[in-house]
Amino acid sequence: MIPSPEAVTAIERMFPERFSNLPDYAFPRLRALLDAHAPGGPVRHMTIGEPKHAFPPWITGILTDYAAEFGRYPPNDGTPELRAAMTGWIARRYGVHLDPERQVMPLNGTREGLYNAAMALCPETRNGARPVVLTPNPFYQVYAVAALSVGAEPVYVPATAETGHLPDYTSLPEEVLERTALCYICSPANPQGAVADEAYWRELIGLAEKHDFRILADECYSEIYRDTPPPGALQVAHSMGADPERVVIFHSLSKRSNLPGLRAGFVAGGPECMARIKQLRNYAGAPLPMPIQRVAERVWADEAHVETNRALYRTKYLMADRILGNVPGYVPPQAGFFLWLPVEDGETAALKLWQETGTRVLPGAYLSRETAQGNPGKGYIRVAMVADADETEAGLTTIKDCLYGSA
Repeated sequence: MIPSPEAVTAIERMFPERFSNLPDYAFPRLRALLDAHAPGGPVRHMTIGEPKHAFPPWITGILTDYAAEFGRYPPNDGTPELRAAMTGWIARRYGVHLDPERQVMPLNGTREGLYNAAMALCPETRNGARPVVLTPNPFYQVYAVAALSVGAEPVYVPATAETGHLPDYTSLPEEVLERTALCYICSPANPQGAVADEAYWRELIGLAEKHDFRILADECYSEIYRDTPPPGALQVAHSMGADPERVVIFHSLSKRSNLPGLRAGFVAGGPECMARIKQLRNYAGAPLPMPIQRVAERVWADEAHVETNRALYRTKYLMADRILGNVPGYVPPQAGFFLWLPVEDGETAALKLWQETGTRVLPGAYLSRETAQGNPGKGYIRVAMVADADETEAGLTTIKDCLYGSA
């Protein structure tokens, strides 16, 4: 039975309107685009950023040793040992010493933290008006949902080839900046692999100091890079003597340690920000199970497996350069494990690849939002280089031959 227009209107009134203009999430959209068509060859998945390299083998032993602790409620703020391991890693990686009692908290992966930070930190108004949350475009979709959840206005700032694939927040009108409460930034960037250098961070932190907004720095790809470790937001803010509450950082073991299923990350920042984030966790959060915390304690303290993992990705960077380097507009990624490849139209290219070769990639428009200037992801596809070297080489060669021919 088809509901009447009156019934549809009544149903709509039962649900919030703030999410009504969200497009379907990227992967359901991809299934709708591709799955009605037969693959043109053996199916090869190059869509999801799910690492396929081996994780440290000693992890299973830790889980077994502490399995009985699944019978305990875990501490919301993490074990003292885990918080010390996290701040110890921050000190080694960035030279910044944080208080493990007051300035760090474990997360169920960074997505939980990136969403809840907005809930905990975004004010109801900013200079007497609706607050603004800035986000790069394209972007990790949780940024937009977080902004809408707190009643803020999401402002999508293009991160294109012209801006070095990072958003130019300094170009925004004064009126927007004066209403800005939070600013999301991902470095190394998903999907483009661009890295915010120290000069970029200094300019952004200076802008945040001038207009009094907070930076939410998504740095979950920070340990996958070619040669030089990407500078961190907290590292640069500390060197500038910025307000310690200015920057909140997010890190994860998913990419660094090939542990996406562990759901173990952290958020760190100034004690006032962290007090509010922890208070929200007390009421509405989900702490990590104790055995998971025990694993994370060890993994954050070990760098040998991270160096091994990074070497595997370096091999694939060089492979991508060799296979795709002659493609017009190809930009070698500085970090992360995605390629952001230029095409005439991302959906058309993804469908062609699927129908002719069985290779699945993600249209760039699915990671972007329409603006007055168009969709900055429309002319791209995102390709995940997460499989082993042989599988990745075969996939990249297939993409080159199918989409670019003799380029």
